[in-house]
Amino acid sequence: MSDNDDKSNSTNGSKLADGSNAAEGSNVAEGSNVAEGSNTGNAGGAWTEAKEIKQPESLLEGKTKEKDENWQRDVISKLAMSALDEQRKTRRWGIFFKSLVFIYLFALIVILPNDWGGESSSSTGTNGGKHAALIEIKGIIADDSQANAVTVINGLKTAFKDKNTKGVIIEINSPGGSPVQSGYINDEIMRLREKYPDIPLYAVITDICASGGYYIASAADEIYADKASIVGSIGVVMDGFGFVDSMKKLGVERRLLTAGEHKGFLDPFSPTQQEEVMHVKALLSNIHKQFIETVKQGRGARLKESPDLFSGLVWTGEQGVELGLVDALGGSSYVAREVMGVESIVDFTHRPNFVNRLVDRLGVGIAKALSANLGIGAGQIR
Repeated sequence: MSDNDDKSNSTNGSKLADGSNAAEGSNVAEGSNVAEGSNTGNAGGAWTEAKEIKQPESLLEGKTKEKDENWQRDVISKLAMSALDEQRKTRRWGIFFKSLVFIYLFALIVILPNDWGGESSSSTGTNGGKHAALIEIKGIIADDSQANAVTVINGLKTAFKDKNTKGVIIEINSPGGSPVQSGYINDEIMRLREKYPDIPLYAVITDICASGGYYIASAADEIYADKASIVGSIGVVMDGFGFVDSMKKLGVERRLLTAGEHKGFLDPFSPTQQEEVMHVKALLSNIHKQFIETVKQGRGARLKESPDLFSGLVWTGEQGVELGLVDALGGSSYVAREVMGVESIVDFTHRPNFVNRLVDRLGVGIAKALSANLGIGAGQIR
């Protein structure tokens, strides 16, 4: 018993010893772990933790600063490149528009010298030798249009002075216009024909030559037209509008103050007065008589007796030949080649230059606006 007990005890003891040792070992191991984790010293553990935290924060801050700096550099570089692109685009557009201006000025100065010079002398035939001088009269005859007395007379003077001019052709395509401007041109033609008796002057009618246009044509040595041209209208007209009834319906009152009993006669916003109407009719009749006398002086015995000749009616070119208003049928080329015996036609039409045309248009526009607003120029004689 004792021996067995001893053995068992020893065995148990050894087991317990081993177990205790193992336990102790494990406890020691665990203790060591705790000691290393916490029991080794709070100060040492805290320092280790702080050291482990601070090191990644400094690295992160460095990387963040580096990223910020790179982002700023990218933005600045993009802005700089964008500004450079805008400058390049602006420079290209500037060069483009400057080139356009240069081309425009080159065209005006080199390609269109006649337009800048205010005088056209382009030839439709060979240069040199005798030629037919051409002056065009187109559109309404008025002091503010291209077909004004000053422009036409300047062209006539230049054409007659040219030593190679065999004859002068006035090519007319006009429905008429101012009797004053037409009278100026007619008088100048008669003067130049007397001054240069060896240079004949022919009038050529294209589409229409009526009223003031025929006033000018009657001063020519001979008149030519196409068989379908419109010619005649030897009369005078003054037109306008009256708005008296319209103003009454709208309830508008006209306030017109004048110094002089008839200063505001034929005002479109006031009722007509019989006395004033008779006065204007007498005025028109006087101008009509001047027109008839001028045509008779120019055409002479070539005019046929007809009650309608000076009534204001118009006829075709073919009918005009029968009435004595036209001498023969033909155009400018026909007159130059068959009548004058030359092939070359030189254009002596004076045309205003670009600047003058621009200024004239601005001036005419302002004048028309003022006349419309002030009610001036309601009636026109033509």
